[in-house]
Amino acid sequence: MTPEAIDLLVEHGLDAVNIDVKGCPKEIDRWTGADVNKVFESAKGLKEKGVHVEITTLIIPHVNYREECLKYIAKRILRELGEDTSWHVTRYYAAYKSYERGLPSATPISADKKARQIGLEVGLKFVYTGNFPNEEGENTNCPNCGELLIKRTYPFHVKVLIDKPVCPKCGEKLPIIL
Repeated sequence: MTPEAIDLLVEHGLDAVNIDVKGCPKEIDRWTGADVNKVFESAKGLKEKGVHVEITTLIIPHVNYREECLKYIAKRILRELGEDTSWHVTRYYAAYKSYERGLPSATPISADKKARQIGLEVGLKFVYTGNFPNEEGENTNCPNCGELLIKRTYPFHVKVLIDKPVCPKCGEKLPIIL
């Protein structure tokens, strides 16, 4: 996305985005043809304009689920977008003819949970799992004290337990838009 496109979107009311980061340079280039550096440049440009930015990575075995790749993504989010940037690590399910590319039918749940752990260990405060039911990693907890703030139940039920962007237990200011 060009800086001019970002300016136009913000000028016309864009205030939040969720951007897919498919993987690491070179590895993901052969699958998508996308330049992950340009994706991060756009995310950074949007954040600098005051847009709320969240990142999603679909965890795909044999494509981007190596620990080194996931650490790369998490560290880059931390460095370029900040520790409060949400990272959604979601489970892959095979799509039409994916088997022709040698991909499995689904990402193991353990790989999705490992990706979340990597993000938290790197220093991201809000890392979420997705695409499998009743997982603790879907919820939003206070990064300071662990208090449950937003409860999500697969597939579409959300219960917001706060009425202002402050933890009711410890007073931590939260980067949550209510």
